[in-house]
Amino acid sequence: MTKLYSIGEVLIDFIPQQKGEALKDVVTFERAPGGAPANVAAAVAKFGHDASMITKLGIDAFGDFLIEQLQQAGVKTDKILRTKEANTGLAFVSLKEDGERDFSFYRKPSADLLFREEEINSDWFSEGDILHFCSVDLVESPMKLAHKRAIELMKEKGGLISFDPNVRLPLWDQPEDCRNAILEFLPYAHLVKVSDEELEFITGISDIEEAIASLFAGDVQAVVFTKGAAGADLYLKDNKWKSSGYTVDVQDTTGAGDAFIGGFLFKLLEAKAAPDSLQKVLKEQNGEILKFANASGALTATGKGAISALPEKEQVIGLIQEQHI
Repeated sequence: MTKLYSIGEVLIDFIPQQKGEALKDVVTFERAPGGAPANVAAAVAKFGHDASMITKLGIDAFGDFLIEQLQQAGVKTDKILRTKEANTGLAFVSLKEDGERDFSFYRKPSADLLFREEEINSDWFSEGDILHFCSVDLVESPMKLAHKRAIELMKEKGGLISFDPNVRLPLWDQPEDCRNAILEFLPYAHLVKVSDEELEFITGISDIEEAIASLFAGDVQAVVFTKGAAGADLYLKDNKWKSSGYTVDVQDTTGAGDAFIGGFLFKLLEAKAAPDSLQKVLKEQNGEILKFANASGALTATGKGAISALPEKEQVIGLIQEQHI
């Protein structure tokens, strides 16, 4: 069976129990497993496909907790290494009244950044697999080089590369460092997911169509442009498809984007998409794929946190049938 591999950060999100408070004013937090690549792996696993996480955690109680949570979500954790050199990463989140969030990260460095390229085994990957990554762990570190090695090995085996920049500026010394890392890795991907909040920052272009066209660099074959509650648009170089969002009671958007791309990648794994068949799959199944991804993101936003808020596959299908978008 083909598999999703996510590489990057797994961390604890401390979610406030009060909405609309500045982070300095929040009194009580609830811990939740997080980290965008881990959230995506959990979504794929929960929907019923094999998913595995590649990272490193501290030998500490938070690392133990994250391993347990990933396993409960169905994610394979045998490629998660442990270290005493650094602690498991933490993120404190404050929620605005509309469910949007603000982050404060504790990782200088965190254990995930110490994952080394030589710790990746070339036998892990197979044809038909997907490797997914984000930008948070592309800071100058051993983990950045591990990303390059994993991408190289997956491509050698004929697998698909998925990149969600998932911009988190507080983690970077300068915004330009974040942009440069994203632009360095973008051409390695076959599929790129970018949000309406990130597009102009990444490309430096204010016109949406022109900005998206600029993302088709290197190996990029498809771009998914997400617009929050308004749905998402899918672009190939010569095609575009629009999709609408779903109406739900939004509580917390922390994991919505990750659940969206998790749902999208789950459908690509179901379709056995590979670099040479990706465009054909998207041309034939874009409606079904986008509906599933949009519903996955919408339902996740009705809960708190990310992994803990992921819906079951049956709930996603139910929302699609109920709203008939």
